[in-house]
Amino acid sequence: MGKKLYVGNLAYGLSDSDLLKIFEPYGAVESVQIIMDRDTGRSKGFGFVEMGSDDAAQSAMNALNGQEINGRPLTVNEARPKTEGPRGPRSGGRGGYGGRSDQMNGPRRY
Repeated sequence: MGKKLYVGNLAYGLSDSDLLKIFEPYGAVESVQIIMDRDTGRSKGFGFVEMGSDDAAQSAMNALNGQEINGRPLTVNEARPKTEGPRGPRSGGRGGYGGRSDQMNGPRRY
Protein backbone atom coordinates (compact mmCIF):
# COMPACT_ATOMS: atom_id res chain seq x y z
CA MET A 1 0.00 0.00 0.00
CA GLY A 2 1.43 3.36 -1.01
CA LYS A 3 1.05 6.57 0.91
CA LYS A 4 -0.14 8.58 -2.10
CA LEU A 5 -3.88 8.51 -2.72
CA TYR A 6 -5.93 9.48 -5.76
CA VAL A 7 -9.08 11.41 -4.83
CA GLY A 8 -11.71 11.70 -7.56
CA ASN A 9 -15.18 13.14 -8.05
CA LEU A 10 -14.30 16.29 -6.10
CA ALA A 11 -16.66 19.26 -6.11
CA TYR A 12 -15.16 21.92 -8.39
CA GLY A 13 -15.20 24.57 -5.63
CA LEU A 14 -13.10 22.49 -3.21
CA SER A 15 -9.68 23.95 -2.33
CA ASP A 16 -6.45 22.27 -1.26
CA SER A 17 -7.07 23.41 2.33
CA ASP A 18 -10.60 21.92 2.25
CA LEU A 19 -9.17 18.60 1.09
CA LEU A 20 -6.52 18.76 3.82
CA LYS A 21 -9.24 19.19 6.49
CA ILE A 22 -11.09 16.14 5.13
CA PHE A 23 -8.01 13.87 5.38
CA GLU A 24 -6.38 15.18 8.61
CA PRO A 25 -8.55 13.10 10.99
CA TYR A 26 -7.03 9.90 9.54
CA GLY A 27 -3.37 10.74 10.14
CA ALA A 28 -0.57 13.09 9.18
CA VAL A 29 -0.98 14.60 5.72
CA GLU A 30 2.29 15.33 3.90
CA SER A 31 0.86 17.01 0.81
CA VAL A 32 -2.40 17.83 -0.95
CA GLN A 33 -2.82 18.82 -4.59
CA ILE A 34 -6.02 19.42 -6.52
CA ILE A 35 -5.27 19.23 -10.24
CA MET A 36 -6.17 22.40 -12.14
CA ASP A 37 -6.87 22.86 -15.84
CA ARG A 38 -4.01 24.95 -17.19
CA ASP A 39 -6.20 26.75 -19.75
CA THR A 40 -9.15 27.71 -17.53
CA GLY A 41 -7.55 27.63 -14.07
CA ARG A 42 -10.52 25.59 -12.78
CA SER A 43 -10.31 22.34 -10.88
CA LYS A 44 -10.43 19.16 -12.95
CA GLY A 45 -12.37 17.44 -10.15
CA PHE A 46 -9.57 15.20 -8.87
CA GLY A 47 -6.41 15.43 -6.86
CA PHE A 48 -3.81 13.62 -4.80
CA VAL A 49 -3.19 13.36 -1.07
CA GLU A 50 0.04 11.99 0.36
CA MET A 51 -0.36 10.59 3.86
CA GLY A 52 2.41 10.27 6.46
CA SER A 53 2.17 6.48 6.71
CA ASP A 54 0.68 3.47 4.98
CA ASP A 55 -1.67 2.92 7.94
CA ALA A 56 -2.98 6.49 7.70
CA ALA A 57 -3.47 6.10 3.94
CA GLN A 58 -5.38 2.84 4.44
CA SER A 59 -7.57 4.39 7.17
CA ALA A 60 -8.39 7.41 5.01
CA MET A 61 -9.14 5.23 1.99
CA ASN A 62 -11.45 2.93 3.99
CA ALA A 63 -13.30 5.81 5.63
CA LEU A 64 -13.61 8.25 2.72
CA ASN A 65 -14.12 6.11 -0.39
CA GLY A 66 -17.79 6.58 -1.30
CA GLN A 67 -18.28 9.24 1.40
CA GLU A 68 -20.39 12.15 0.16
CA ILE A 69 -18.65 15.54 0.32
CA ASN A 70 -20.47 18.60 -1.04
CA GLY A 71 -23.06 16.35 -2.64
CA ARG A 72 -20.57 14.12 -4.47
CA PRO A 73 -19.38 10.64 -3.44
CA LEU A 74 -15.58 10.63 -3.31
CA THR A 75 -13.46 8.05 -5.05
CA VAL A 76 -10.37 7.37 -2.94
CA ASN A 77 -7.82 4.74 -3.90
CA GLU A 78 -4.10 4.19 -4.17
CA ALA A 79 -2.51 6.47 -6.74
CA ARG A 80 -0.88 4.74 -9.70
CA PRO A 81 2.52 5.90 -10.93
CA LYS A 82 2.44 8.51 -13.67
CA THR A 83 3.08 7.00 -17.09
CA GLU A 84 5.49 8.62 -19.48
CA GLY A 85 4.84 8.92 -23.16
CA PRO A 86 3.46 11.12 -25.88
CA ARG A 87 0.20 12.91 -25.23
CA GLY A 88 -1.70 14.58 -28.01
CA PRO A 89 -0.78 16.00 -31.39
CA ARG A 90 2.04 18.28 -30.20
CA SER A 91 4.16 15.53 -28.72
CA GLY A 92 6.09 14.83 -31.88
CA GLY A 93 5.53 12.92 -35.03
CA ARG A 94 3.09 14.23 -37.59
CA GLY A 95 0.22 14.57 -35.12
CA GLY A 96 -2.57 15.86 -37.28
CA TYR A 97 -1.13 19.19 -38.42
CA GLY A 98 -1.31 18.18 -42.05
CA GLY A 99 1.06 19.93 -44.36
CA ARG A 100 3.62 18.35 -46.61
CA SER A 101 7.08 17.09 -45.96
CA ASP A 102 9.18 16.70 -49.08
CA GLN A 103 11.36 14.10 -47.42
CA MET A 104 8.38 11.86 -46.74
CA ASN A 105 6.39 12.43 -49.93
CA GLY A 106 9.13 12.44 -52.55
CA PRO A 107 10.13 15.22 -54.94
CA ARG A 108 7.68 17.96 -55.92
CA ARG A 109 6.18 17.47 -59.34
CA TYR A 110 5.32 20.76 -60.96
